[in-house]
This record gives sequence, structure tokens and C-alpha cells, in this order.
Amino acid sequence: LAQAICGSVGNSVCPSADPSWSLIAMGRRPAKCYRYSKGKAWPKSRFVRGVPDPKIRIFDCGKKKIPCEEFPAAAHMVSDERQQVTCESLEAARIAANKYMITNAGRDFFHIRIRPHPFNVIRINKTLSCAGADRLSTGMRGAFGKPYGTAARVNIGQVLVSIRTKEDKIEIACEALRCAKAKFAGRMKVHVSNKFGLTRFTKEDYQKWKDMGRLIPDGLTAKWLSSRGPLSRIIGKEPTDED
Repeated sequence: LAQAICGSVGNSVCPSADPSWSLIAMGRRPAKCYRYSKGKAWPKSRFVRGVPDPKIRIFDCGKKKIPCEEFPAAAHMVSDERQQVTCESLEAARIAANKYMITNAGRDFFHIRIRPHPFNVIRINKTLSCAGADRLSTGMRGAFGKPYGTAARVNIGQVLVSIRTKEDKIEIACEALRCAKAKFAGRMKVHVSNKFGLTRFTKEDYQKWKDMGRLIPDGLTAKWLSSRGPLSRIIGKEPTDED
């Protein structure tokens, strides 16, 4: 009778005609439910078991093994709020930024790094909403939920996504980060770094220490040699008056 009232096409049945429908297709909660950092952190441990794997598995994409000399420019997306960022939003931002950079800058001219890692476990107190659920549901009794996903806790001024690239493609990197901002809740800001790539040196300091022979390339960054150690390392490499 319910099938006749709702109407059916072929062998399909209207959702209201099947009492088990509400138990099958259940959507995920929106990220606004877990946006704020409330209470203590709850990381995965031997006491917190059954945690689902985070959706983001790749934190570096692009030409990640290119030395720092090749990509001197960098842009960063910075969080302007203290909040939680879910692993789904981090993965969505990575995909959006990567696709924009491949399309507009080229596959070989950038390196994207997702900075925070989602270690905090978020919970859900599942309840049944179907017919006869009152015999199974416990309401607010024992409401400490089960692990549901993971999120990263970020502070104001913390970098979420970094892109290093060529000097002439820095505007494309800023636009890629602007597109990725839409994947996060809250306010995000895009900054162009005055550092040399992802190193801790400004462009002027990097060139100065490089001319003095005090920098050793170390992958994405460079090691700085202090004035301590054998004199043969620094004699004859002092900066000139032009420097």
C-alpha cells in the first residue's frame, strides 16, 4: 500500500516505504559541528582506539625534491582564527591548490606543502532516527561519543598551506591559495613571504651568507655554518665593502 501511494518506478521503492532506509544512507556531519577547539586535545593512543584513517595522506605535492635555489619565492596561507581544521578540508584545499597550479603555472614549477597534521580525534554520539529507535537509543545517558574522524588544531597566525615557486609565478601561487581558502571555515589570509623559499633566511641574508660560503644546501632548506669551528672554513670569506 505504501509503495502504491508513494509511487514506484520499476523496482525502486520510495524512501518512506522502506523502514530500514534511514539506517542505510547517513551523511557526514558538516565541519561547522567541529570547528571550535573546545576542551582538551584527544589524540590517538592506546586508550583511544578505532580511529578512522585521515582523508589526507599526501602532504607534499608538486616538485618536492627540487633544491631551494630553484624556487626562491614563497606564499603562505595563514589562519586568522583559533579553530579546528578537519582532515577532509585539508585534503580538499590540497587538491584545489594543486589543480590550479598545474593548470596555470605548469607541473614542474611549484611545490605545495600542507603544514598542519590532523592528530586530534573528533567524536560522535550516534543515535537512531528510525521507527522503534526509542527501544535502542539511550539519549544523553553515556553520551561520550565514538571516534568519528580527525582534525588539526590551529592557532592565530599559524601557516596552513605553503607554496614555493619561481619569482615570476608568485601571483599564480597567491591565486591558488585564494581558491583553497574556500575549503576552510573561518578567516584565512594569504601572505607573500620575504624569506628565500621555505628557508629561515631573508633573500638578502641568504645571498650574503651564500657569498661567504656559510650556507650548505640541505634539500628544501640550507644549513647555516656558525663562526665556530676551524678557521680554514671562514678565512678569506668575509664580506667585502660592497656587501
